[in-house]
Amino acid sequence: MSRLGTLALVCLLAVAACGEETTSQNGEVRAEKTDTVVDARTPSNQETVMAVSDPENAIVIELKDGNVIIELAPDLAPNHVSRIKELAREGFYDGIVFHRVIDGFMAQTGDPTGTGTSGSGQNLNAEFTDAPFDRGTLGMARSSNPNSADSQFFICLEPAPHLNGQYTVLGQVVEGMEFVDMIKKGAPGSGQVTDPDKMISMKVLADTL
Repeated sequence: MSRLGTLALVCLLAVAACGEETTSQNGEVRAEKTDTVVDARTPSNQETVMAVSDPENAIVIELKDGNVIIELAPDLAPNHVSRIKELAREGFYDGIVFHRVIDGFMAQTGDPTGTGTSGSGQNLNAEFTDAPFDRGTLGMARSSNPNSADSQFFICLEPAPHLNGQYTVLGQVVEGMEFVDMIKKGAPGSGQVTDPDKMISMKVLADTL
């Protein structure tokens, strides 16, 4: 095959391959944060794998508007990451609502009762680090006791530096943050949501591939 023919073949193959400052006693963070038609809101498996370094340490949250991919950080919070994955694999988070959402701060979920007062029943010791709470950061909600995080977590809608070193960081949204922005907001101040949006499902990414 000529050099021109070889180059054309390589090009064809390449194209084909691309084919939440205070806390409450109820676990809430307080502010004082090949012809397949693919839905544009939902990334393909190939695109999703490219967005994370390790699908086993990533979760995908299905929301009403699209999927959110979060890369977990076992290097920062190994115990929290392990527990979140365990609960996700049990289907614990499926159907749980975002009970507290403060515009410009965060969206909080993970309470099976939808009240912000409950969890899975297993507290975790704090794993605080210097990792900042930026837009898209996944953090663990807790009460005034640093070692009270359970199943509730929040996703920062905007940077929240006042939380740095006070809550456990365990991941970062790497895709679908626009869908997090679309989660129904709560009342000003309290963030309590009437008829809240929910997580349709939450799974470990590796289990979906």
